[in-house]
Amino acid sequence: MFIVTASPDVSQAPLGAACSGGSSGRGLIRTQGIKPMALLTELDWRAALRESASTMANTYTQIYIQVVFAVQGRQNLIRLERKEDLQKYMTGIVTRQGQKLIAIHCMPDHTHVLIGLKPNIALSDLVGDIKTGSTNHISENRWMAGRFSWQEGFGAFSYSHSQLTGVINYIRNQEIHHARKTFRQEYLQLLKKFEIQHDERYIFKPVDEG
Repeated sequence: MFIVTASPDVSQAPLGAACSGGSSGRGLIRTQGIKPMALLTELDWRAALRESASTMANTYTQIYIQVVFAVQGRQNLIRLERKEDLQKYMTGIVTRQGQKLIAIHCMPDHTHVLIGLKPNIALSDLVGDIKTGSTNHISENRWMAGRFSWQEGFGAFSYSHSQLTGVINYIRNQEIHHARKTFRQEYLQLLKKFEIQHDERYIFKPVDEG
């Protein structure tokens, strides 16, 4: 859902639109196929958005991505009692971006997220929002004495619809998997399974380099 506020900005604009706010709080909108307009009424805004949205009306996609990213230095910083809260917060970030979160599991040193991705946002931007937003949430609530951060980068692995049940169960049962293997072993296994070129020496950044 796209909600227009009294003071629109680029981050709120629909695909194909760019807004520049003015001192009036209403600003100007330039939308593909629509002439520039000033001092738009609520009805004008709704009409503009409907026309802009129609530019993607015939776009059909089915994109399922499992995203995996680690705590800086693979430290065990996500405590069990904070896990559910963090997962809910991340889910909210994904939902506010208009994406579908299918499964999520925060382990002490890493996180798995399965997303039904719509083509109105780059995956790297979405993951950046999840990591930045969750980092700020952890810091603002003072869940730990020291500094928390996620490691740079992430792994992304695509699946067909027929594979979703298996992936969901895999994410759900992370504790069972990690009773037998470390996160490093799991991550390298995923990279090899999907035939992603990598250098094992540089995948994980040591704590003292953070």
